[in-house]
Amino acid sequence: MRKEHQFEPVFDKSSEILILGTFPSRASRQSGFYYGHPKNRFWRVLAEILGNPVPQTVLEKKTFLLENRIALWDVIQSCEIEGSSDSSIKNVIPNDLGQLLPLSRIGRIFANGKKAAALYKRYMLPHLGGDIIELPSTSPANARYTMDRLIDAWRCIHEET
Repeated sequence: MRKEHQFEPVFDKSSEILILGTFPSRASRQSGFYYGHPKNRFWRVLAEILGNPVPQTVLEKKTFLLENRIALWDVIQSCEIEGSSDSSIKNVIPNDLGQLLPLSRIGRIFANGKKAAALYKRYMLPHLGGDIIELPSTSPANARYTMDRLIDAWRCIHEET
């Protein structure tokens, strides 16, 4: 079934890095914000790396991102997807990053997982020219990565911010 992305990107003119996912999971679509599945480790990983408490509400999450000069969006604007399975994604229409980048100071782009990186390289890299740094997915489906391994892998987002 075709789904449309429901969230605006989170960014402002001070944003220096961009983290891209693929498309909101079913839990995120139901909660109304990015990484809404209670077992997704995204917010816990970022909070640990940045030395902040884990944000709970949508407002706290937006504030947390902006205070740390992090922009957040997804590669896909609309697609056909079964549940939350990235492997089921097809007939992709990408988001237009060209509208976001000139309005910020984004210099580095990170992918939350292999699929986000692959989709970025396929749909966005030819138009934007900027490469992406692939990080392991924070999804609970990525059971190979413990919380400690995720934190170690994701530390690179904070090295130059």
